[in-house]
Amino acid sequence: MTRLKLYTAIYVVLFVSATVQVLVEGADLSYGRALGIIMVLSFVKAVIVAGYYQHLRWEPRSLTYLVGMGLLAALALTVAATYSVT
Repeated sequence: MTRLKLYTAIYVVLFVSATVQVLVEGADLSYGRALGIIMVLSFVKAVIVAGYYQHLRWEPRSLTYLVGMGLLAALALTVAATYSVT
């Protein structure tokens, strides 16, 4: 029963976060500020999904670090590809 409550709470947090992202996109904010808010919310949502829905929270730390290194490598390759396009 506690898992159901936990997953329901996480679902509500993700739903509210997605709603806030849509509202930020439609708000009259500068591009940089809106992008920053949306990126922070997206990062928080990704951590929540990886931690709870993909069960990394209950896995050994070594596996969590391995997944984190893969994520950082993918991010580094994305940034490098962005700057290499001419």
